[in-house]
Amino acid sequence: MTSYPSLHMIIDGERVSGGGRRTFDVVNPATGEAIGALPLAEAGDLDRALEVAAEGFRIWRKSTPQERAAVLQGAARLLLERQEDLARVATMEEGKPLDETRIEVMMVVGLFNFYAGEVFRLYGRELVRPAGQRSTVRHEPVGPVAAFAPWNFPLGNPGRKLGAPSAAGCSVILKSAEETPASALGILQALLDAGLPKQVAQAVFGVPDEVSRHLLGSPVIRKLSFTGSTVVGKHLAKLAADNMLRTTMELGGHGPVLVFDDVDVDHVLDVAVAGKYRNAGQVCVSPTRFIVQEDVFARFRDGFAERAQKVKVGDGLVEGTQMGPMANKRRPEAMDRLIGNAKDKGATLGAGGSRIGNQGFFFQPTVLSEVPLEADIMHEEPFGPVALINPYKGEDEMIAEANRLEYGLAGYAWTNDAKRQRRLADAIETGMVGINSHMIAAADAPFGGVKWSGHGAEDGPEGVLACMITKTVHEG
Repeated sequence: MTSYPSLHMIIDGERVSGGGRRTFDVVNPATGEAIGALPLAEAGDLDRALEVAAEGFRIWRKSTPQERAAVLQGAARLLLERQEDLARVATMEEGKPLDETRIEVMMVVGLFNFYAGEVFRLYGRELVRPAGQRSTVRHEPVGPVAAFAPWNFPLGNPGRKLGAPSAAGCSVILKSAEETPASALGILQALLDAGLPKQVAQAVFGVPDEVSRHLLGSPVIRKLSFTGSTVVGKHLAKLAADNMLRTTMELGGHGPVLVFDDVDVDHVLDVAVAGKYRNAGQVCVSPTRFIVQEDVFARFRDGFAERAQKVKVGDGLVEGTQMGPMANKRRPEAMDRLIGNAKDKGATLGAGGSRIGNQGFFFQPTVLSEVPLEADIMHEEPFGPVALINPYKGEDEMIAEANRLEYGLAGYAWTNDAKRQRRLADAIETGMVGINSHMIAAADAPFGGVKWSGHGAEDGPEGVLACMITKTVHEG
């Protein structure tokens, strides 16, 4: 049985804790009880991290592709060896079932191995010039990166934030979520144990507004990478603008799912229900607004509710649990508010709708149908285990609803009409589209959104290039 580890920050390879620093109680969402005390950074800690990051960039930008690849591949091997311990720690902190945290470790393993190969493919190009002249285009690391990761993927998000800068030759200061610190520290420790110079990557925790203002206000930082809510993302983008920082912003979503009447409804339901309640719906690309053609609406609604009621909810550490608790006490409170408002506006409750028990942050898998557009939940990302199912007449109306909101992260569509599949791929206004699939993330595929869901991409070649600048050199 993995025990919860002691907590610290990592600055210049040193485990920093104690010293009269403020602390944050890390809570197990299955019990609501504190399991660790996390030291929070003071201004001096952040200044030290910035100083070390500047030195780390001077070191790592000179590293060879072979050196960077060796670190990333070595870290991937260590993560495989440590998979079970990391998965159990992540479940203790965030609540999701062990099957999901084990997959999360493998997600980081795959990403690190992909980036280990990508460091050899950071090509420039030579332009055609008259004899005696030469012009080349090259990619260079942007500089120290301030990376902010949320709690919903406690292993995967830090892996993204650390992997891309490390592959590009940048240094990075990671400020991961205070709710899930040990998971982030585990990912960073694997990189350090694999030979990443201690100056290249730091991990700090603290009061979010204090840390973000301090780091983004420093001339040392040259890029901001943020995953989180649109509201916070807009705030950080404004801070980043003062120093003209490069930004990658992976923000909120409100995933539309278009279901047409030519599909196998039972198959779609089996996939959609599992996707909706993954991580208790606390996923930025979670399928949420089910836009269902009228002819199959009643069957889809009833089948969804029937399956939702059978989802096994419990402690994520118990094998067989299909959905764990929500990650913190704020989420059940948000569910109560949004579901209550929807019911007041006339929505039909088909399943769930309530908290479970009086210990931890458990909430029932929920289905709402015939939800009026005036309901808050039709505009605000619920980030929880609630599916919204409404009927629509045909393709044009369904596309209009899919594109109605300012969010544009992920969209999904289910149809067996090949021509319609191509039309939908063009028409849905999101950074990622899943056609007859909810699998839209892969190590080699860019991950990111449009509109209020942000800009830039993580993963794929684009994830490394987002940590680089383009320089053109002209020689006479």
